[in-house]
Parts: sequence; C-alpha cells; structure tokens
Amino acid sequence: MNLQQIEDGKFAVIKSIPTGEAGQRLEALGLRAGKEVEKVSGMPFGGPITVMLDGRHFAIAYGVAEEVEVAESAGQGGGPDEL
Repeated sequence: MNLQQIEDGKFAVIKSIPTGEAGQRLEALGLRAGKEVEKVSGMPFGGPITVMLDGRHFAIAYGVAEEVEVAESAGQGGGPDEL
C-alpha cells in the first residue's frame, strides 16, 4: 500500500521511501521508515497529498506519494476504542 491509497484522516507507518532526490527531500522533512504520519488530505486529479508529521503539515507530490510504501496504523490521535 502506498501513501496515496490511505484514506484522508487515517494514520500510517512509513515502510520505505523512494531513492534519489525525492527520497532525500522527504528525509530532510523528517519522513523516514518507521515514522507515523497522518494523511490530512489528497487532492483530486493527481494533486498533492497533505500529511502531518511531528505536528507539521506538508504536501507531497502525487507521484512521489505513490512511491512511499506504508502500513495502516491505529494512530496517535486516540479514538473511541481508547476511552
């Protein structure tokens, strides 16, 4: 599963990021394997994917988001199951 496929508002743990310049830029933002992100939104028609990582929002190009492999996570946000 990739970052683009996660539903808006869901959490995911990064399994791998692309190599090359795109991967270096993601690492500079703090996005690396093992980190948990929340997918805030995905724009239609190939627009950017917005994620929250460590309290910061940033956008990732659609094509790059397709190369970020993730596993869905319960998330840090809590929920009805944790009450």
